[in-house]
Amino acid sequence: MIDVVDEPGVEKFSPARAIGAAMADYMSKHRDFYLFSPDETTSNKLDAVYEVSSRAWSLAQEKWDLPEAVDGQIVEMLSENTLFACMVGHLMQGEPAAMTSYEAFFPIITSQILQHIKFLNQCAEADWRPDYPAANLLSTSTCWRQDHNGYTHQSPALISTLLGVPGARVNCLFPVDDVAAEAAFIYSLDSKNVVNLITFNKTEQPRWLDSHAADAQFSAGGASEFEFLSDDGEPDYVLVGAGDIVTSEASAALRLLRADLPDKKFRFVNISALSYNAIGPVHRRLEQDEFSRLFTVDRPLIVNFHGYPGALTQILRRYTNRRHVHIHGFRERGSTTTPFQMLSVNHASRYHLALDVARLEKRSDLVKKYQEKLQSYADYAHEHGVDPPELED
Repeated sequence: MIDVVDEPGVEKFSPARAIGAAMADYMSKHRDFYLFSPDETTSNKLDAVYEVSSRAWSLAQEKWDLPEAVDGQIVEMLSENTLFACMVGHLMQGEPAAMTSYEAFFPIITSQILQHIKFLNQCAEADWRPDYPAANLLSTSTCWRQDHNGYTHQSPALISTLLGVPGARVNCLFPVDDVAAEAAFIYSLDSKNVVNLITFNKTEQPRWLDSHAADAQFSAGGASEFEFLSDDGEPDYVLVGAGDIVTSEASAALRLLRADLPDKKFRFVNISALSYNAIGPVHRRLEQDEFSRLFTVDRPLIVNFHGYPGALTQILRRYTNRRHVHIHGFRERGSTTTPFQMLSVNHASRYHLALDVARLEKRSDLVKKYQEKLQSYADYAHEHGVDPPELED
């Protein structure tokens, strides 16, 4: 429980580590909980679970084997298809579970996930069917931090697919930091008859929220104002982040804009959950009046989204005029490159967000300044293989 965050955005922690610790605690108290993992538990920094359980294994063990036991609660196999099928069988027994994978590999089981959603829809029509624990998908090692694996490991496609499924069976959760990641995991364990896709990174990210604010995100329509980053009164622009890395980058854009446009007011909003045609989880979608209060009615929205821009564009069209919205996200541009250049080639960097405002303000001097900065950072990364030290902060 984190009661207070004295300096939001300063200290950094791994969201994956937070989920791993929360999972270990839950696993120790619920011996019917199983984690299904395609041999990536340690790689995805969820290895705290090994402190309370071991790998499930019923065959002969050799002296070189890692800890394994017949009653182990961690099922590892390099086959997403097999693991998801096993997890659904476990859920059918009324027992909770989660499955983890690299973000780029989750689309392998798209058809199976969609069939499970169809099954849940059919169950709702049969009075004798019980409620089933949620199918919880922990999506990590995301497109934004595949520094060494590169383009083949960069795909947020499952987000778009699931958000396109009509109905009320899918939650796509985007915890902004380690505290929100733990809150998202606990929220998912408490949900029934849905698929929860939780997208987070294993690298250390800035901590923004205390536990109370993180919990509230999933009961208050899936979006909240970061008042510690916002100006008082009606804003001229609203900056929006949906995802951990892209939210941090949007906050960096805010710092640039405040320095270069001191007479303008900004509001900062974080989106933590999306569902079909809506901001927010299926049980608490953001209403139109709430959206207008939080995002305004007619101010430009400069949005940085973890996934493909089109997936969020479709949702925002339900709430506001498309002309007000400028969405950045993964544009299917990738490589083995530095963290900032990954953002830059997809036009999701702080300077690309700031360029939107500079162009709306008709400030050609700022447009030139930001473009020159982008080029200088690209040249530095090409020469040195890392981002400039100033970008580390």
